[in-house]
Formats: sequence, C-alpha cells, structure tokens
Amino acid sequence: MTTHLRRSLGVCAAMVATLAAFVGSVTAHVEYVKPSGSQPANVVDFLVAAFTTPFIIATLIGGFLAVVGGIAGYLYLRPFPADIAAFRAAMDDYRDLLGWLLRLSMGMPLIAAGFEGYLFSPSVTLPFPTALRLFGISVGFFLLFGLATRVTAVWALAVYLVALPSHPQLLLAFEYVPGLLAVALVGGGRPSADAVIARMADDDKTVYSQFDPFYRRVAVPFAGRIKPYKELAPVILRVGIGIAFIYLGITQKLLRPGEALGVVAKYNLTSVVPVDPALWVIGAGLTEALVGVMLIAGAFTRGFSLVAFGLFTTTLFGLPDDPVVAHISLFGLVSALLITGAGPYSVDHWLKERVRTASAVAKREAGPTTERESVDETPTDD
Repeated sequence: MTTHLRRSLGVCAAMVATLAAFVGSVTAHVEYVKPSGSQPANVVDFLVAAFTTPFIIATLIGGFLAVVGGIAGYLYLRPFPADIAAFRAAMDDYRDLLGWLLRLSMGMPLIAAGFEGYLFSPSVTLPFPTALRLFGISVGFFLLFGLATRVTAVWALAVYLVALPSHPQLLLAFEYVPGLLAVALVGGGRPSADAVIARMADDDKTVYSQFDPFYRRVAVPFAGRIKPYKELAPVILRVGIGIAFIYLGITQKLLRPGEALGVVAKYNLTSVVPVDPALWVIGAGLTEALVGVMLIAGAFTRGFSLVAFGLFTTTLFGLPDDPVVAHISLFGLVSALLITGAGPYSVDHWLKERVRTASAVAKREAGPTTERESVDETPTDD
C-alpha cells in the first residue's frame, strides 16, 4: 500500500471518528446548565423509546463501528507516522512542566470557587460562606504559586473526601481526586516557590540554608521515598478522569433525560445537527462513557485525550452560560495526559511492545537507517 493511499485512508478514518464523536459534544454538567423549568422524565420509558427507534439504533451502531473501524484502521495503516512521532516528541518536551500544569489545573478553579463561595463544585454551597472563601482562595493560591505544594494538595484532598459522604454532589467534581493525588506525587515542579526555596536551602553558602530545618530533614528524605511512585501519576490521572467521564455520562445524561432534553432544547442543538433530541442525549452520554472507559484502560490515551479536549472546547465556546471555571480542572488534567501518555499498566504500554510505533514507521519511510539508529529506537505510548 502506497504512502499516499495510507494517508488518504487515515484522513477518512479521522473524519469518521470526528463525526461520530460530534453528537456527543454536549459535555457540560447538566446540573450547571439545565433550564429552570425542566422536568424529570422516567428513565426506563426514555431508554425504551430511544432504543426501539430504528434511526437511533442505526446511528449508535454506525458510530460504534466507525470508532472500532478507525482504531483498527490506525493500527493497520499507521497513517502520518512522522507527524505523530513529532507530536509525541513535542509533548515529551513539556514533561518538566507537568507539576506546573497540574497546579494550575487545581489552583485556578479553587480560587474561583473561593470567590464564588462554593466547595469544589458550583452545586455545593454551605451555610458558612466566609470559611468556604478562605479555604478556596488560600488553597488555590498556595497551589498556584507552588508553596508547600504537596501538603496543600493533601489538605485539599482530605477536605474533599471528608465532605463527600454528606454532599454527594461533590462527585460532579470528582476530577479533584486524581488531580490532587497527582500534585502530591509530582510536587510543585518548576516554576514554583518550592523550587526557589529548595534551591536556596540546598546551597550551603546562603544564610537561608542555615535557618531552614525542614528542607534537609523532611523534604529531601520524603522526595527520595516518593520518587519511585511518580511514574504512577499518569495512571492516577487517566483512571480518575475516566471515572469522572463515566459518572457524568451516565448520571448527567442517561439517568437524567428530562433535564438533558431541556438542555438540548435550551440551546437549540437540533439546529446544529438535525437529529432526534433523544439521540443528542444518548450520544453525549455514551460518548463520555466511551472516553472514560478508554482512559481507564489506557488505550490510545493521547488520542482520546484530544477527543476530550475537543469536547470541552465545544462546550466552553458553545454554551454561553456554562460556568467555565467548573471545567478548568478537567481541561487542565486532560492536557496533562497529552504530555504523560498512558503510563504503565495500560493497553498502550502493552501495544508498544507488540506493534510498530509511529517513529519506527517514520524512520522506515524516511529511508534506511544506520545500525546504531535502529538500536537506539525506543517506542513511545500512544
């Protein structure tokens, strides 16, 4: 098969996959954007009516086959090997900024939550708004500036977990669990106040190093103990984000059809894609659930992270009254997965040992390589 034909088929596969995912582009939390007059609907009646409609069934089956065909076509054709290899290399160059990206993803929405007076999710407000504001703003700024990063992340996570049993609405912001865990593992990174302080404390010539009892006795030994576990950060991120996607897809769409249909009508989404409103709701729910399953499995992680990134973008720009700050955390964590890839314990990790990588294909198409170049070739995650 010629390179030109493979690339053409690759473009077709990408277009089909994009169209299949487009119906699921209503990824806002229904709780945040539902119209005030929306009425709940019977879940069983809604699903029975939808899944006995031939057009909806045919569309869903066609979308599923398109996704499966796109994945199979990618594995067989390996289109655009040089482009994919260059993209992965570019993402790898940002690994030293991963801590900074994670801190932004957690710190910015927490600051916004503090100013708005809610706890993690806009759906959770408590009778002591001053305390909520102090918590959100202080924790958010500590994370944003990277000061006492790990301690702050653990403290924020503890507050979330303690409040969760009495306020199950916090599950709408479940991404804080993997995000804060990843911050605790990775640390402040650079640029951060922690990095500056560590630099000063590590230099015996500075006056500060003589008065800081914490750095050498606590920080350095702790960093050494936790270092072997840093490679689990992408695993924690993709599994946690995957759970969040599945939860939102099922509970906010499939189990709340009345409110979801109200959102479709509110934004006149059937004028964007003229299909049955029920197909919008089911398509959105199943798309989010599929993305979640693939992230948990670590299958084509960067590819499905790009799909999620695109879905968030259409939500942020397409729904004018959606609380943007409520999505910053997911937006940032999905971006972090673009950098890290799947990590260990993933389908991607298994595939890279058995399927030719994009960089290997790119080198082969570029021409013969020396024996040294062949030996140095290292596979990378999808």
